[in-house]
Amino acid sequence: MNETVNIRELNDLIASKASFVSMIRTGMDRRIIGQKHLVDSLLIALLCNGHVLLEGVPGLAKTLAIKTLASLVDAKFSRIQFTPDLLPADVVGTLIYSVKNESFEVKKGPIFANFVLADEINRAPAKVQSALLEAMQERQVTIGDETFKLDNPFLVMATQNPIEQEGTYPLPEAQTDRFLLKVVIGYPNKEEEKSIIRQNIKGSLSPVMPVLNPSEIVEVQKIVEKIYIDEKIENYIVDLVFATREPSKFGLSDLSSIISYGASPRASISLALASRAYAFLQGRGYVIPEDVRAVCHDVMRHRIGLSYEAEANNIGADEVITAILDKVAVP
Repeated sequence: MNETVNIRELNDLIASKASFVSMIRTGMDRRIIGQKHLVDSLLIALLCNGHVLLEGVPGLAKTLAIKTLASLVDAKFSRIQFTPDLLPADVVGTLIYSVKNESFEVKKGPIFANFVLADEINRAPAKVQSALLEAMQERQVTIGDETFKLDNPFLVMATQNPIEQEGTYPLPEAQTDRFLLKVVIGYPNKEEEKSIIRQNIKGSLSPVMPVLNPSEIVEVQKIVEKIYIDEKIENYIVDLVFATREPSKFGLSDLSSIISYGASPRASISLALASRAYAFLQGRGYVIPEDVRAVCHDVMRHRIGLSYEAEANNIGADEVITAILDKVAVP
């Protein structure tokens, strides 16, 4: 009975706080035409205090999306263009010698922001990628002898171009695992494309005004942490992840030769976190199976290793996840 009351109270609390979701979506719609899934994915990552890896061809408003979100949250935004000659110090910062003070002073890098766009992350060498990913995981940076905590909220949106692989340094699987979501975005439809043309030939983008501040986002994150996940939902999440590791035990023997390695425990954690954020976006204080299914592809697609047989048969991670969702029993 107490549980029911708590969920009812939580629903009321979410209803009082969730108005900012519609305000952010309205603000994003003023500049971003279409790409609803991209906007929702950024909101989920923001609510979970996670990070997003975005894959899409150039010109799909990836940069504009996170820049607009930063404006709406009245947060500090920085953009890092990853290039082959980039150094870790260019990302996290370094020590600069001050002649005036006759001592070394810390010069903080662009990582010290609420929203960081890591543009074309696969263009920089592994040591630079590692510097960024360490900051994402630890949420702190050490420069010289000093350690600095990063701001909260802290969201990194890394982009990679799927069509131009020459001169790139693909992210290792162990590092992509640190992203809460990997979102693949496609082209707009004809009507959206016409709207994009009309918007851009006007010469200037619609202005957006902040609708909340970073401290309010932190408050909402604490509410999302309270969203109830029943044990049956937990079991469902674990079954989905274990189906990637032991497909034959779930009646998916045909996937055994397709999957070279299954999803890590981070997949289970991320599914639970993203499901709660998705439930919040729907105005609910509890998670249902549809929430898990809605975020499953984005959470798992970069956490499943595919075999050469899968590549030879042109089978992608999304097809594997769809097969698992179709087979694993829904509570």
